[in-house]
Amino acid sequence: MTWSQQHGGPYPATTSIHTSVGTTAARRFQRPIAYQDAPESVLPQALREGNPLGIVRRVDGVLGRA
Repeated sequence: MTWSQQHGGPYPATTSIHTSVGTTAARRFQRPIAYQDAPESVLPQALREGNPLGIVRRVDGVLGRA
């Protein structure tokens, strides 16, 4: 991906919010999901409090695996 790629047709088709390629193309396929107040038993392992997968993540401003 590059910042300068434009594909899909003449102006304004390729200069709208999302294009078919480039950095904004990813936004077309993202699905926002909120897990606020979800029981830990229904969370994916990567989001559980105990961090069973050992993923490096930032919790309360502190970067770590714990």
